[in-house]
Amino acid sequence: MGAAVVNGGNPVGQSMTVTAGGVAGDGGANPISGYTIVRADTLEAACELAKGCPMVADGTGSVEVAPIVEM
Repeated sequence: MGAAVVNGGNPVGQSMTVTAGGVAGDGGANPISGYTIVRADTLEAACELAKGCPMVADGTGSVEVAPIVEM
């Protein structure tokens, strides 16, 4: 992913599920194991970059790609 990497990110620990009623317990199987932020002109371009992620490239995992929505 090279120069497109803006933030190399970090792995994450066990998640917790929070609802309006409070903490509903652990998040079960973590929906994510870490994150990396890349710069791309389109979501499709970001998906192409994601093919370079080690877990994708070696066939052991997958990557979810989503835009960052500025608040």
